[in-house]
Parts: sequence; structure tokens; C-alpha cells
Amino acid sequence: MDEKPVLLTKEGLRQLEEELHLLVTVRRPEVAERIRHARDFGDISENAEYTEAKNEQSLVEGRIQTVEGMIHNAAVIEEEPREKGVVSVGAMVEVSSDEGDERYTIVGAAEADPLKGRISNESPLGQALLGHRSGDEVEWTSPSGTSKVKIRAVR
Repeated sequence: MDEKPVLLTKEGLRQLEEELHLLVTVRRPEVAERIRHARDFGDISENAEYTEAKNEQSLVEGRIQTVEGMIHNAAVIEEEPREKGVVSVGAMVEVSSDEGDERYTIVGAAEADPLKGRISNESPLGQALLGHRSGDEVEWTSPSGTSKVKIRAVR
């Protein structure tokens, strides 16, 4: 079964590779040491420190598998829009609405961070913006209702 491509910028891929390196070379050995230390306390059936360390090991190993899968299925996107002036993944879009002006970078879901202005191409707003140009008014529906923005610039 083929995995869905994970759209990433070059920077996003670099960050995932750094996270994987940290997980494998630092976090995994730290957790293994905690487990060894907790085992030294004796009976592991009633050892809360051992149980906690094993739970943490499970989380770390799960994250390692997730990050490895994301890297394996990475599709690096261009930082610049493919067609000049058209919103695509990798584009920076300036929009205005009744709430004010905003600036977003359209990224893959793995890199989305709305608080930093990085919205997913799969989000309602991201999907609505794709393919539009500067000057277009775009409407989209989200759980909170219908909204509109006007695209001021695409870079």
C-alpha cells in the first residue's frame, strides 16, 4: 500500500531530519537508561518509575516511526510559486478581510503552524486560496461559518 506523499519545504525536511537524529541519538538512549535505572529498584510489577519510563519509550519509538515515515514519503515543494502570481503550495499570500490583514505561507499538513502563519494546503482556507491570484476574492467555509478574504499579493 502506497503512502500519501508528505509535502514539505526544504526547511521542513531539514527540521524533521534533525528531530529524527535527536530522537535516535539522544532521547532513545536517555529513555533506555531510565528503564535500566528503574529496573534496579527491583520488582517491576509495582514500580511506577519503570512504568512511566516504558510509556515514554513507547511515545519516543512511535514518534521515531512517524518521523521516519514522513521523511520516507517526503515530497519537497518549491519555495516559490510554480506559476508567478498564482497561489500554490510554497507560496506566501497576503490577504485582507474584515478582521484585518494577514500573511500566510501555504505548506503541506506536516508543516502547518497557523500561529506562525503557516497554513496547510488541506485546510479550508488553504484549499480555497489554491489557484487564485492577487485581486481575487475568496470565500470558504469552516466550522465557524463562511468567511471571505481578498488576496492582496502572492509571492
